[in-house]
Amino acid sequence: MLSYLIYPFKNEGNKLARSQSRKFTVVGKKSLQQRAKAKGLIYGAFPEADDRAFALDRQLQSQFIRECAMMAVGTFWFTHRPNPTSFDFTSSDYFVKFARTNNIQMRGTPLVWHEFLPDWLKATLNSSNAKQILTNHVETIVRRYAGEMHAWDVVNEGIDVGDKRPDGLRNTPWLKFLGVDYIDLAFRVAAKADPRAKLVYNDFGVEYDEPGYDNKREAILNLLQRLKSKGTPIYALGIQSHLYGDRETFNVAKYREFLKNVASLGLKIMITELDVVDNKLPQDIDRRDRIIAGVYEDYLSVVLAQKAVVSVTTWGLSDRYTWLAGKSPRADKAALRPLPFDRNYKPKLAWNAIARAFDRAPKR
Repeated sequence: MLSYLIYPFKNEGNKLARSQSRKFTVVGKKSLQQRAKAKGLIYGAFPEADDRAFALDRQLQSQFIRECAMMAVGTFWFTHRPNPTSFDFTSSDYFVKFARTNNIQMRGTPLVWHEFLPDWLKATLNSSNAKQILTNHVETIVRRYAGEMHAWDVVNEGIDVGDKRPDGLRNTPWLKFLGVDYIDLAFRVAAKADPRAKLVYNDFGVEYDEPGYDNKREAILNLLQRLKSKGTPIYALGIQSHLYGDRETFNVAKYREFLKNVASLGLKIMITELDVVDNKLPQDIDRRDRIIAGVYEDYLSVVLAQKAVVSVTTWGLSDRYTWLAGKSPRADKAALRPLPFDRNYKPKLAWNAIARAFDRAPKR
């Protein structure tokens, strides 16, 4: 079943032939959340649509209620911090209310990140005020939803081996003004604000066997080890898993070893932002969907074999709303198809692939 991943393809035709040979047959009519729950897993998605678009899209709401046991709620600095003295919870309050009303668990993302920072913060942050600003931000947001969030991505993308630091840490404003312990600080503040929430370090770029990936996996493991040795209240590693339909360098043995090493630290693993980039795949929808489904199923077959993995969240539910439309558009202008449902909310082979991966996963 995993030959698609183990043996590199010499050309796209071989990849297509192997994808076409798979039927992606699914038994029964259970939703993704039901299939995941049967194995002790949680399936969820990030809405991608903003609160106003989501409120108007009844079909998207219905799909979330049926398919998802968890909703990722964005708590980005640029939307939540209009100025140094106030917070704007309009968007997150809406999604939290929707999730609560429909018995959907929530995970907040992110609390500390180097991207999407408001202009006022970039202009005023310094070594004298950084600790107070970070502490106040994390404490205020986590306390607002204390007892309601299943998990928080406390620190997002804190590793960048390209910055050439011996510890692999990314040169962010937080590192510049607070030093290496800013990550530990953020976790401790979050834990104090909501002792029941599961706290996660979230990052990307660990799935493939290409230059830089080994170094990043090693740097992340070293960071997790340091946090554990300091007694940092970290529950899990979040792996974003933005996969590529045209890449042939997924090394099963290496990835299994990485997941095993994370689990050996006593940490759980969450797949937090799963989708498949299809901007370089064939335009033909049937061909493209089969390749994408193969990537989903093969990746999840490896990931879910590791029992430390406790949840899977796709970065969107419908192709109608995907960040990749702006991030990785197709040269031929064709609509992207990276998610389980198409633009009209009909399940695709990607849905089947995820469903089969859940059905075949060992029970937690």
